Amino acid sequence: MLNPREESARCLLCHDAPCTAACPRKQDPARFIRAVRFDRAKGSLSFVGDCERCEAPCGETPCEKACVHKDFPLRVKETRKTIEASGTAVASARFADVSLAVDFCGIRCENPFFLSSSVVASGYDMCAAAFRAGWAGIVYKTIGFLRPSEVSPRFAAIGKEGTPFIGFRNLEQISDQPLAENLNILKRLKKDFPSKVIVVSIMGQSGEEWTELARLSQDAGADIIECNFSCPHMSGESLGSDVGQNPELVALYTAAARRGTTVPILAKMTPNLGQMEIPALAAVKAGADGLAAINTIKSITGLDVETLAAYPAIENKSSVSGYSGKATKPIALRFIHDMAKHPRLAGLPISGMGGIETWKDALEFIMLGCSNLQVTTSVMQYGYRIVEDLIAGLRVYMAGHLISSVSDMVGTALPFMVNAQELDRTTVVYPIFDRTKCVGCGRCHIACADAGHQAIAWNAERNPKLQGKKCVGCHLCVYVCPSFAISAGARVKKPAYLR
Repeated sequence: MLNPREESARCLLCHDAPCTAACPRKQDPARFIRAVRFDRAKGSLSFVGDCERCEAPCGETPCEKACVHKDFPLRVKETRKTIEASGTAVASARFADVSLAVDFCGIRCENPFFLSSSVVASGYDMCAAAFRAGWAGIVYKTIGFLRPSEVSPRFAAIGKEGTPFIGFRNLEQISDQPLAENLNILKRLKKDFPSKVIVVSIMGQSGEEWTELARLSQDAGADIIECNFSCPHMSGESLGSDVGQNPELVALYTAAARRGTTVPILAKMTPNLGQMEIPALAAVKAGADGLAAINTIKSITGLDVETLAAYPAIENKSSVSGYSGKATKPIALRFIHDMAKHPRLAGLPISGMGGIETWKDALEFIMLGCSNLQVTTSVMQYGYRIVEDLIAGLRVYMAGHLISSVSDMVGTALPFMVNAQELDRTTVVYPIFDRTKCVGCGRCHIACADAGHQAIAWNAERNPKLQGKKCVGCHLCVYVCPSFAISAGARVKKPAYLR
């Protein structure tokens, strides 16, 4: 049977999608497939509601014949039938009772989704397009008196087993446009989009520069100012993450920015340290109204083993720089959790970022303490249009769980995160094998034999068999099974030999 998620992952996410253009019933199969891809099976059929009347067989529908996929066309009709048959397509809730509006640092936002300070939020035309697409706000690419000269190329990506883009490395510094030009762009944006929220990211090299940049940003229309204490690859001293790792400098420059403005200040934290709470506390004490986390992680994503240069290579040389994308989400969530649970930071507004691609990713950040979310790397892959799926997915979840406000979900997962010594160590969950899905590949046996507890036996009929007295319930087998034939069973009391 066709797997809708796997099928949707094949989609090229075309601009001006030929499949939608070809539909004689004016349906939107491209949006349908995109919704499935970004965890929105519920509600996805609204884009192809009239397709049930299409009499063409699978593979011969106008939308499928128009598909430009490099391999074979997307199976739109079959995907639709599978989702419809699953019974998960329709959300049973009242959308009128759901509001995505949030108050962040005292500023009203129409939804929690902002662009983070980066190439995706630089220049008038790009920011205006993002606002029109539905983003509630932008964090404008960091401005300063310094005007860097950029390298080329400046990006590299890392993938794994057919997934070309799980992590992303960049060598970009702050805005390379003149400060006066950026300030004029900000004024124009605020004039043309008064209901949208403009956050201006700033970076100075002295206390005087931080104060003046804050003043200029407020004069240009900033609703909030974000102090960039965290860029991991600035080429000058006392910049970026060199500041963020030093609580004294964080406090000094936060106080300097506070002298230049009356609008809320966010301190953007670096993940390139052990405890983010230490500089975060210094920032709050010095006048920050909220925190933003995380910036990119210092990294080297890979080498050309023939030339010995790291990617991206500039005249056969490279340097350590920032890593972002889906692969950084677990690290971002950990730092968000640490700050949100700290007794002297609890309840402080947090703007979270780091690997947000779907509404589920966004919800995880919210449930760990964020009331605002920032996105960059997924926009670089999928465009501003992903905000439609972020908004719709979050709205469906809230409606289905009878949650009326985003604020009602902020931090709700924190009580379920405890110290390791508080975890229950008296019970075990054994894996369950579904023989109808098992294809006899033996991956579970290999993993358990070489990296587990040798608890899965193997026979000539290619049937894995759990040896209960050896199994400790680690669930390595669940995660390596390529056919999803292994799942978690019920939690039971540990037998005596495991205690």
